[in-house]
Amino acid sequence: MNTSEYWVHESAYIDEGASIGAGTKVWHFSHVMNGSTIGERCSLGQNVFVARGVHIGSNVKIQNNVSVYEGVVLEDDVFCGPSVVFTNVKTPRSAFPRNTAEDYKVTRVKNGASLGANSTIVCGVTIHEHALVAAGAVVTKDVPKHAIVAGVPAVIIGFACECGEVLDISKVVLHCQVCQREYEQMAQNGVNPIEIDSDLGLTI
Repeated sequence: MNTSEYWVHESAYIDEGASIGAGTKVWHFSHVMNGSTIGERCSLGQNVFVARGVHIGSNVKIQNNVSVYEGVVLEDDVFCGPSVVFTNVKTPRSAFPRNTAEDYKVTRVKNGASLGANSTIVCGVTIHEHALVAAGAVVTKDVPKHAIVAGVPAVIIGFACECGEVLDISKVVLHCQVCQREYEQMAQNGVNPIEIDSDLGLTI
């Protein structure tokens, strides 16, 4: 389906009542449910599912085979790699359906964060601005802004610039060699980033 505002492949389904912003593209076999909101200039790859009530900001890139379930919020400039997994219920049971608003835990991915291929985001967490989740990581708790997390469960292994470049944490002032942004470590005495408290991060 072609409109003056956005583009949808003929194999995709857009339910009545879904809101899609200008310049967005929805590719093969994707399904956007009613009551969801997608901003401008987004790209939804093949086989992407967007549940009712989901909010997706502008300039969000969602690669193939990602299901964005009710309770998930993706802010502007978020990147979801192929086959990222979101959940929305802490204790699912087939015999005891969780079907009220209180059952679904809000998961928020904040501005500029990136989620690597096959990473799993357990519901109820917040991934803060410009964080970077490694491929295959399982995120079970909040991720500070600019943190790089990896592993099962995911732990902090470093920090990334807004542009995505890995920062040299051995310096007091963290200088990006690519875009020249500078950051100040909030932890004292060069604390290993794996041990940094979740309330600590970087300021720009």
